Amino acid sequence: MQNRINLGQVEPEAYKVMMAFEKYVHGTRLTPIQRELIKIRASQINGCAYCLDMHTKDARKLGETEQRIYTLSAWRETPFFTAEERAILALVEEVTEISKGHVKDETYAAAAKVLDEQTIAQVIMATIVINSWNRIGISTNMQPE
Repeated sequence: MQNRINLGQVEPEAYKVMMAFEKYVHGTRLTPIQRELIKIRASQINGCAYCLDMHTKDARKLGETEQRIYTLSAWRETPFFTAEERAILALVEEVTEISKGHVKDETYAAAAKVLDEQTIAQVIMATIVINSWNRIGISTNMQPE
């Protein structure tokens, strides 16, 4: 498989906007591990090999365990994730797969029990950012190195 266009070269202004959106996410209260879990889980759902390669490596550099990375797609069936991480992951899944039933009231209410409104907003925005990057990576056929 070959890469297609390089959006950063073809549409540098659009790429700058994406980078600014990414910078916003890095400035939120979300922890680095929470940000990487969001990125990995959305990328698993979307099937973005480039982003999965990048963000699993980034998570490992931050000290994330192999066990949690390997079981992230089955997080509901493991004891490895905190209540806050579970709320985040449930939101990530429903925002990523929004066409399959939207974000359920039950999911939002469960998140609101363990996350404040600002954190919920930041999770939603971080999910939107990685979904955008996934769509860029997949549509331009970006490949892991």
